[in-house]
Amino acid sequence: METAKRHELTQHKITEVEVIQRVLRGEKELYEILVRRNNQKLYRVVRSYLKDNADIEDVMQNTYLSAFSKLYQFKMESSFSTWLIRIGINQALARLKDKGKLIQINDQLDSLRSGAILEIQDRRQLNPQDKMIQQESRLLLENAIDSLPVKYKAVYILKEVEEMSLKEVAVSLELSLANVKIRLHRAKEMLKDKLYEITNDKNVFEFGFSKCDRLTEKVMKMII
Repeated sequence: METAKRHELTQHKITEVEVIQRVLRGEKELYEILVRRNNQKLYRVVRSYLKDNADIEDVMQNTYLSAFSKLYQFKMESSFSTWLIRIGINQALARLKDKGKLIQINDQLDSLRSGAILEIQDRRQLNPQDKMIQQESRLLLENAIDSLPVKYKAVYILKEVEEMSLKEVAVSLELSLANVKIRLHRAKEMLKDKLYEITNDKNVFEFGFSKCDRLTEKVMKMII
């Protein structure tokens, strides 16, 4: 997408519905807006199921391409990211199945929702010591979250990292509100009190600038 056009659309905060309508009318380059707005959330969700970085990015790319090819089917009755993430989970599960790692997890593997604009903090404002402390804290938290079973990890990521409401998580994962609360409580218990004190760091599992740009460029090259 041309830099000037992207800047203009970003500045005016073009709505999701308008982006989709214009993409469907032939402005394929605008799909980049949807990709960038959903990269962080999709990355965190897919990472709940897969650990290998190459697999994660491959699944994300396939998810975006699948969503683009089926965009005409999107009813706009919920957010685009709800629909996108459902596709992403299906892609991740298919990858696990191909690798022979999909076990009996009928009550663990669900769907997700919401769509926040990608926001990444500028760490250049931190001094070297603060950066080191932040990185070590994030690594500690990421390792702890990674140790959770999938069904708890997905709920925890959506509620505590993506800051979705309990109701949104329940709808996204197709679970009862009570079940979401139970899983969230269990996840917090498993992370232990000390780790839970640092969970206000929203940058865990960050899909940084270089990764975001690389994946976005790959997806757009295959679309346009």
